[in-house]
Amino acid sequence: MPIDFADSLSCLEADPTHPHRLALEASYHEAARVMSPRGLDHYLTGVRGMCSLNKGVDLTMTYVQEMPGVAKELGEDIIPDIVGALMKLASHTSGTVLTLVMGTLPLAAGRLGDAEVMRGYLNLLHQLAGKAPRGLRPMMENVDELLSKLTLGGLRRWALWGAQAHARDLDGQMAYFGLKTESSRAVLQKERRGTLFVDNQRKLNFYLRALWARAFFMRPTSGDYESRTGLKPFIEDFQIHLPDAFDAWRGISGVEIYRAAAAHCAAHMVYTTRPLSAEQLNPAQRIFIGLFEDARIEALAIRAFPGLKKLWLRFFTSPPEADEPGERHPLLDLMMRLARALLDEDYRDPDDVVETSAAAFRTALAERAEDNRISWDAGVDFYNRVVQVTAIPSLRILEDWPLPYRDDNDYIWYFDENLFLTRGTDYLPASQQQVRRNVSVMVMVNELDCELAGDDAQEIWTLSTEFWLDQEDCTINELEGKEPVSEPYHYQEWDYHVQLYRPDWATVIERRQDRGDPELMDEILTKHKPIASRIRHLIDALQPQGVVRRRGYEEGEELDLNAAVRAMVDIRRGVMPDPRINIRVTRHIRDLAILVLMDLSESTNEKVGVSEGEPGYEEAPSVLDLTRESTGLLAWAIDSIGDSFALHGFASDGRHDVQYYRFKDFDQPYDDPAKSCMAGMRGGLSTRMGAALRHAGWHLSQQPAQKRLVLLITDGEPADIDERDPQYLRHDTKKAVDDLRMRGVHTYCLTLDPEADRYVARIFGENGYSIVDHVERLPERLPAVFAALTG
Repeated sequence: MPIDFADSLSCLEADPTHPHRLALEASYHEAARVMSPRGLDHYLTGVRGMCSLNKGVDLTMTYVQEMPGVAKELGEDIIPDIVGALMKLASHTSGTVLTLVMGTLPLAAGRLGDAEVMRGYLNLLHQLAGKAPRGLRPMMENVDELLSKLTLGGLRRWALWGAQAHARDLDGQMAYFGLKTESSRAVLQKERRGTLFVDNQRKLNFYLRALWARAFFMRPTSGDYESRTGLKPFIEDFQIHLPDAFDAWRGISGVEIYRAAAAHCAAHMVYTTRPLSAEQLNPAQRIFIGLFEDARIEALAIRAFPGLKKLWLRFFTSPPEADEPGERHPLLDLMMRLARALLDEDYRDPDDVVETSAAAFRTALAERAEDNRISWDAGVDFYNRVVQVTAIPSLRILEDWPLPYRDDNDYIWYFDENLFLTRGTDYLPASQQQVRRNVSVMVMVNELDCELAGDDAQEIWTLSTEFWLDQEDCTINELEGKEPVSEPYHYQEWDYHVQLYRPDWATVIERRQDRGDPELMDEILTKHKPIASRIRHLIDALQPQGVVRRRGYEEGEELDLNAAVRAMVDIRRGVMPDPRINIRVTRHIRDLAILVLMDLSESTNEKVGVSEGEPGYEEAPSVLDLTRESTGLLAWAIDSIGDSFALHGFASDGRHDVQYYRFKDFDQPYDDPAKSCMAGMRGGLSTRMGAALRHAGWHLSQQPAQKRLVLLITDGEPADIDERDPQYLRHDTKKAVDDLRMRGVHTYCLTLDPEADRYVARIFGENGYSIVDHVERLPERLPAVFAALTG
C-alpha cells in the first residue's frame, strides 16, 4: 500500500496485516487510474477528513471505495464539494446516515449526470439535514426510486414539501420520506416529469454519432427549482447541455423533443466554424440574427440528412394544446411564422415582411451557405424592417421563445476576440493517463528513473521474463513483489426490508491464492479409481452423438424409402396409408459453459466425522479436502468431455471485501498451472454468497455458449461479519439466483449442510439443489449431479 495512502487511513490502522488492506489498495489503484495527481490529492484529503469525523470505520471504507466511481462519472473536481458536504452533514446526522449518503452517491452521479447538478443535490441534502433530519435515512434508502422518477427540481419540491408538512412530526417525517404515506406518493406523482434525460442519454449519443460520425458530449441541466420551467438547451465548453426532463409538447413526445434539441445543438457545433461579433448590437438584434443563424445551420443539416426537416417541422405544424396561453405578443408570433418560412420553402405567409425576408435569406443561402455573415446581415435587415412597423417589446418577452428544442444561441457569439478560441480548454483533462510499457532488460537496467515509484507513477515498466537479483539469489518479484490487485467490482444487494436494491453495496476483489503441488490433483484421481471408472461411463454417455437420423415423421429432410413403399402398397390396396414417410436429421452438439463456484469460508477447514481432540483428528480429511477432491474429479470429467468450464472460489470479510479466486478460467487448459492453483487453495473468512454469484454470472455472461450453469459447492448458509440479520443475505442470494435465471444462467447448489432443507429450497428452488448427507460421498455425488444437469 502506498505510504501516503496508508498515512491517510489512520483511523483504520492501515498496516500490512490489516484485514481490508487489499480491498482498500484496489480502490486506491482505481482512483489512481481515473484521477490526476491533483485529484488524487483531493481524494486522500477526503480520506483523512472521513477519519477525522470519528463516525465509524464503515464511512471511511465506503468513501475510499465509492469515490473513484463518482469521480469517473462527474469528474474529479466534484471531490472537494462532496467532502465538504459530508463534513457539514456530520454535525446534523449520524455516521450510519453519512455512510448511506456516500454509498448512494455513485447512483446519484449516474442519474444526475453533471457536476453542477450534483452540487445542487448536495445542497438539498444539507437543507434537509436542518429541516427534516429524521427523513434523511429513509430518503437515502429510496433514492433509487426517487431519482428514477424525479428531476433535481422535482426532488427538491417533493422533499421540502414533506419537510414543511411534517416539521414537528418526527414519525411523519420517516413515513413521508420512506414513501409510506399517501401524501408522499401523491406529491411524488405530481412532480414526475414526462421523459428524463438520463434514461435517453445513451440513445441520443448513438443518434448523433449515426448522423455525423463523431462523438458529442451531452450533460443534463437542472431547471428553475421554484417553477417547472427548465433551462433552455445551451452549448458551453464544447458540451451540449439539455434539460434534465422534457414533458410532451403539442402531442410531441419528450423523446422526440430530445432528438430535435440534440440534433439542433449538434448542427451548431458542426456548421458554426467561427463566431459572430456582438459588438454594437443590442439584445433584440442578436435575437433576430440568432433566428436566421438557426435557419442556416438547420438548412445545412437538412442538406446532409433530409429526414431532419420532418423532425423540426412538427414543432411549427402541431396545433396548440387547450391549456396553452391563447395570446402571444404580435412580434413573437411574427418571429414564429418567419422561423417556419425559413425552414419550409413551401410555406406562404400573408405578411410581406416575412415573405421578403425569407426569400432574400434563401437566395443568400443558395450562394454562400457556409458563411454565417449572411445570418448577421439578414437579422439586422429584419430588425430595420420591424422597427418601422411596430415597437420592439421588452427583452423578457422576446426571450420567451415557445419552441422547446431551440437553444439560447450564446454559442454563436463572442464579445472578445480570443474567447472563442480559448473556451473549452478548462474542460479538457490536464492529467496524463498512466501508461504501461513492456521493455527489454537493458532498457530496464539503464534507464529506470526510480525503482521505488508509487502506484501513481506516470509510467509502469514491465518485463516479459523474471528480473533476477544475483546478490539476493532470487527475483525482484520474490523479494519486493506484491499480489496483483484487480479493479474492484461493485454489485447491488437486495434489502428485503424495503424491497429495493442497495446500489453498489458489495465490492468484489479478485485475488490469488498460493500455489501447491500439481501432483496432488493427480493423486486424487489415482485415489478414487473406482469413482473415476464410473465417471468414464458417464462421460461416454454425455459425448455428443453428432448427426442423428430419426424415422417416422410427416415432414423431414429425407424420404424413408421403406416407409414410402409401404404407403404405396396401402394405397393400391385401398387402405389409408401412414403419412409418416420422412426422416428428420438433427445434429446433437453440446454448447455448454459451466462455472464451478466453491465456498472457501473458514468452516471448510473443519474436519469431517471427528471432533478436535479425538483419535485420528489430524489425519481426518477436512471439508476443504473433500471439496478439492470432488472438484478435481469433476474438472477431469468436464475436460474429457470437452465442455468449456472454469473453477472459481470465494470468501468474504464484510461487504467491502468479497474475495474472489479464479483457479482456472474458461480459456485456460486444465494443466499443471491450473492444478497447482487447485492444490494450494485454502479456506478462511465468511460467506457473502449473493455478490459472489453475481460476479460468477458476469464471468459466464462473457461466454458465447447457449447453456450456462453455475454449480455452487457450499457447506453452509450465507453469512458475513457485518450482517447480523440471518434473513438478509438469504434473501439477497435468492434475488441473485433469480436475476441470473433471467439472464439465462442456471444455478445449482450442492450443499454439505445436513440442515439445509430449512433455507436452501427457498433460495435455489425445489429442483435447484442437492444435499450430501455424508460428506465423504461428495467426490462420488458431484460428477453424477453434473451428468444429470447437463446430459
